[in-house]
Amino acid sequence: MSLRLSSSRAFVVLGIVTRLSAPAWADDKSAVKQQEKHFEKEITIQVKLEYLLYLPNGYEKEGKAWPLVLFLHGAGESGQDLNKVKVHGPPKLAEAGKDFPFIVVSPQSPRMGWDAQTLNALLDDVVSSYRVDKDRVYVTGLSMGGFGTWALAAAYPERFAALVPICGGGNTADAKKLAGIPIWVFHGAKDNVVPPSRSENMVKALKEAGAKNLKFTLYPKANHDSWTETYNNSEMWAWLLQQKRGHHPKD
Repeated sequence: MSLRLSSSRAFVVLGIVTRLSAPAWADDKSAVKQQEKHFEKEITIQVKLEYLLYLPNGYEKEGKAWPLVLFLHGAGESGQDLNKVKVHGPPKLAEAGKDFPFIVVSPQSPRMGWDAQTLNALLDDVVSSYRVDKDRVYVTGLSMGGFGTWALAAAYPERFAALVPICGGGNTADAKKLAGIPIWVFHGAKDNVVPPSRSENMVKALKEAGAKNLKFTLYPKANHDSWTETYNNSEMWAWLLQQKRGHHPKD
């Protein structure tokens, strides 16, 4: 007589076999399944950036320290051709012959985005090589550079005397770290590339964090290009140069 098992009974038998073959530690609730470990190692990384440097008239003759403006370009100027950096902002104005009473450093991102650690290392090098007033170091940028301005200042808030982020956006969770820095935010109300809400949300968060020296200009008719009018605004430059960072003994 042949022996037959229904599919349901076969399933039960299989289940019993599997259960019996389970490892003993599966039932041992006291067994240590993970160990806590610690890893620590100092590493050195190499970073590099190509950049434009503008030195003000009188730099060579006068031995004083000068303010420094770090300018961060937008996505369209990324790459390997420094001439692209001259199409907007302070580098464009300097190329056209405008005299600035400060040093301008305009790096070029080789790809999309800005790396805060690399930019900070660049500033370290420029400060050590040129006569820079450490209490008057400013950062400004447009679009991708606006995002970079927020991110760099959040990573190194003790470094900057003031920020001018244009049509960018930041992390509202960083507001407490940024609240003590003078900031003038610019955006176009009709911006269809970076929504003006990105700047509005940062301004709101900064106010809630207790920011005192905070300005926000929303151009009612401007689209994404809110930087041309901003960088041509003498009032903005006058305000920027009035800002000074508090004393930091570690410098």
